Amino acid sequence: MLSRDLHNRRVTVMGLGTFGGGVGAVRFLVQRGAIVTVTDLRSADELAEPIALLAATPPAQWHLGGHRDEDFLNADLLVVSPAVPKEAPHLHMAREAGIPITSEMNLFWEHNRGRTVCVTGSNGKSTTTALTHALLSAAISAGDLPARRCWLGGNIGRSLLPEVDEITPDDWVVLELSSFQLEDLAELKPAPDVAVVTNFSPNHLDRHGTVEAYRTAKQNLLRWQTPEQFAVLNQDDPDVSRWPTAAQTLWFGARADGFDQKLLREWLPLPGEHNLRNAQAATCVALALGAKPDSIRRGLQEFQPLPHRLQFVGEHAGRRFYNDSKATTPEAVQLALSSFDAPIVLLAGGYDKGIDLSPMARAIADRTKAVALFGQTATTLESLVRHFDVTGRTAVQRAANLDEAFAWANSQATLGDIVLLSPGCASYDQFQNYEQRGEAFNQDVRSLG
Repeated sequence: MLSRDLHNRRVTVMGLGTFGGGVGAVRFLVQRGAIVTVTDLRSADELAEPIALLAATPPAQWHLGGHRDEDFLNADLLVVSPAVPKEAPHLHMAREAGIPITSEMNLFWEHNRGRTVCVTGSNGKSTTTALTHALLSAAISAGDLPARRCWLGGNIGRSLLPEVDEITPDDWVVLELSSFQLEDLAELKPAPDVAVVTNFSPNHLDRHGTVEAYRTAKQNLLRWQTPEQFAVLNQDDPDVSRWPTAAQTLWFGARADGFDQKLLREWLPLPGEHNLRNAQAATCVALALGAKPDSIRRGLQEFQPLPHRLQFVGEHAGRRFYNDSKATTPEAVQLALSSFDAPIVLLAGGYDKGIDLSPMARAIADRTKAVALFGQTATTLESLVRHFDVTGRTAVQRAANLDEAFAWANSQATLGDIVLLSPGCASYDQFQNYEQRGEAFNQDVRSLG
């Protein structure tokens, strides 16, 4: 297979990105002696951070600020970021020329020798992935699991590809997988030892086109599983609870048997009912693989919350500030709003993915004291919130950008209020990614003194 014999092969990496996958692919390829060309539509200034990470393993050529035909016609292999649209002209050009096409995750899947736990879903997959890694690591440390190490990677923001040779058959690998990655992985017929699906709701319709296509991509995680494997599914989700799988099904949710909800809540340092469900899913995985209650308790109690997921940033003048920039769907905003009893001043909006924002707007009208709206979806959200808020209880303000939205939101908040960034939309209209958006919010909070 070409991807296993890379020495002196000409490999084009299309889309360096800022989320780790492109950097991981370049490192892996350079380490294996490939002649690597990185091409990206963005400029060197826009990609300064990932470029700096490749100082020790640079590609042979950087072609930034645009694509060159020869990089796609003269390559032996094309490694494509999952964010690149399938109909991109240069991808079509490569296909016509018979150039093999793969991705960072596909390369990892082909080379990985470890046992896999793979997590997907429309919301909560990063936290569930991190919780699962924490519980399995605690179980290995306690001797519950006969394994050497548990690795964490995938869409959570860390490529394991450069370290794939260090992963042994006795190791566990916990991966977060997006619908884009699962779409690419279909050609390899992935069958993880444990598959976890947190939930399902329409998302990324700007890319997948239809809900059915998005669902099909997600279901690739279960499609090729076998009866000796496990599928951990959300019993409360009317869609996911009907997904077919040949694996042994383990259920989590409010109605699932075998969980002491009160005890799990006491062990979990994260707010919100949705995080309790995430913890249930992770606990299902840990128990299925042999973890004992003591190591699960320790893993939950010692868990460090991920940044940008209902992250407590600080308190100023009696107001508490939370960064939930990772909330890029309407459902994620609804979950965030349900996590607090105090009055909420919300910052929301962003890139338009073509999905229905009505449920999010209704929740905003029902649960917030005020909302500052920014980004492409601001006008639509304002109209929807005013439609649902018939009494005018929620103050609504459109802002040109996040800083302006923050200033207004801060002016609306009083003693005891929550100021919450939970956008419900992707960040690409004004930021490179949700992390950059979250850091901008954190900086605004820090500027208050």
